[in-house]
Amino acid sequence: MKFATLTHPDARQNTHLDGRLILVSRNLQHGADASDIAPTLLHAVQHWAAVAPALQQRYDALNTGPCPGAFSLAGAAFLAPLPRSPQWCDASAFLNHGRLMERAFNTPPIPDFDTIPVMYQGASDDFLGPQADVPLPSEADGIDFEGEFGVVLDDVPMATPPEQALAHVRLLVQINDWSLRALGPREMRSGFGFLQAKPSSSFAPVAITPDELGEHWRDGRVQLPLQVHWNGQWFGHPHGGEMNFGFHQLIAHAARTRRLSAGTIIGSGTVSNSAREAGSSCIAERRVIEVLDHGAPRTPFMQFGDRVRMEARWPGPEGEGQAGPFGVIEQRVVG
Repeated sequence: MKFATLTHPDARQNTHLDGRLILVSRNLQHGADASDIAPTLLHAVQHWAAVAPALQQRYDALNTGPCPGAFSLAGAAFLAPLPRSPQWCDASAFLNHGRLMERAFNTPPIPDFDTIPVMYQGASDDFLGPQADVPLPSEADGIDFEGEFGVVLDDVPMATPPEQALAHVRLLVQINDWSLRALGPREMRSGFGFLQAKPSSSFAPVAITPDELGEHWRDGRVQLPLQVHWNGQWFGHPHGGEMNFGFHQLIAHAARTRRLSAGTIIGSGTVSNSAREAGSSCIAERRVIEVLDHGAPRTPFMQFGDRVRMEARWPGPEGEGQAGPFGVIEQRVVG
């Protein structure tokens, strides 16, 4: 199934912070209200066993027709699929990126980096929609985008082992995890983790059940390239399959000493490939490569008015001209 979250068509009723749940057709062209089954996506994830059969029935009708009340999604103003969640934990599961960032920030190697996932707990109270302007305080903070994939979980018991963890994945999402690079080094040296360096993350409009990817959801990884464009120029298309830790390992790591409540989101960290021709999904990574190649960075961070576009694409010629499974993040940075 595919889901999205919209505001209420009656502006007077737009008081619910979690928006209104809709089902999205497989081709991303049409929607159907699902709020009579589950008012919000968070409610659906928290009550999955009770609501999933009715949601599946309506989803099937939306794709095969007729589906009463179906409507076009052209011009729809999407919120993040989960405008807020109980918890947001972000990993660094692509070791190529992590090693480059050690060079970028001139930090010592993280102990056990190859065997124990690195993860921090970020803000989950104010996620941004895929088309929302991104307000930030200063260009001097080193504004950067970071393309990621993520999973939305149901209740995960404490100490769940990796081999059981994927059974708790309800949805897959695509993320732009905004970063302020000038603020990161001090927060990392403090030993308390990120706070100011990590403003609100943004999400592609559509959250999907893993079966929607078919063979492209494998080994706890989204096996798709993530196309990234900055101000209309190609920036990278790294492949999600190169994760050194799969989501099953990330979930088990997060749940080692505590349970995870339904609606928890776990991110992969910046999608990064060792092959240079894949490009990058964040500016900091390109800058480190420039330092290695040329002795100094050449690419500046973002300025107010800049735009970034991200979309996971179906691989090969069959994916040309076809909407990606999560839809598009396309945003502008503003002061």
